[in-house]
Amino acid sequence: MKLAQNQIQQLYTFTRQHYVEYYDLQTELVDHLSNGIEEQWQENATLSFKEALQKEFKKFGVFGFMNVIEQHQKSMNKRYWKILVRFVKEWFKLPKLIITLMIFILFFLLLQIKNASYMLMGGFLLIAVFDLYKQHKKRRINKQKKDKKEKVFLLEAMIGGTRNGFSAITWINLYNLVHLTKIDFSNLHIYWLFLIAAIATLLCIAFYVTAYVIPQKAEELLTETYPEYKLV
Repeated sequence: MKLAQNQIQQLYTFTRQHYVEYYDLQTELVDHLSNGIEEQWQENATLSFKEALQKEFKKFGVFGFMNVIEQHQKSMNKRYWKILVRFVKEWFKLPKLIITLMIFILFFLLLQIKNASYMLMGGFLLIAVFDLYKQHKKRRINKQKKDKKEKVFLLEAMIGGTRNGFSAITWINLYNLVHLTKIDFSNLHIYWLFLIAAIATLLCIAFYVTAYVIPQKAEELLTETYPEYKLV
């Protein structure tokens, strides 16, 4: 005996009630639960839908879906980092390599100027303010989507979440680091300047990729990851 469409919808509701927020994970669990229920009905056709569901749910143990959610998040984290590395690598190939070298040279020359730390702090602050404004606009869009109860995929949430986390960690913490240490970069050895310029260049590229490149390609990446995304 197969599950009816309204029973499948009940399974989606059941997963949401048990704190499964993302549609891709809901679908995975609904698939698992429906297969288990259908197997139970093959053995005992008199079993009600609710009874079969509760028996199937008990198989997940005392923590319910939590272990499955954790495993799914780990798997998606690996996928996201592969996507991030893929786009960052493009900046070390022609023609983008030329822009990367220009950013590095700019930082390298800037660090040799007296009181360069003030210029860097000013730059960090401007970028942080601008990006926080962009994030605020994005959060409003996401809230509207949530209020409409639209389906949200885990990777979709990660794309926005990583951008927000990266901004907070990178620009605000770098501003505080430079401000508190009061380093005079112009007095450092050239090897240190080279290393700092290289790290700053990599951070800029990583920020640009997470904040702009990946969000702009979100639909393409979601379709690549989830074949059902287009249908949704």
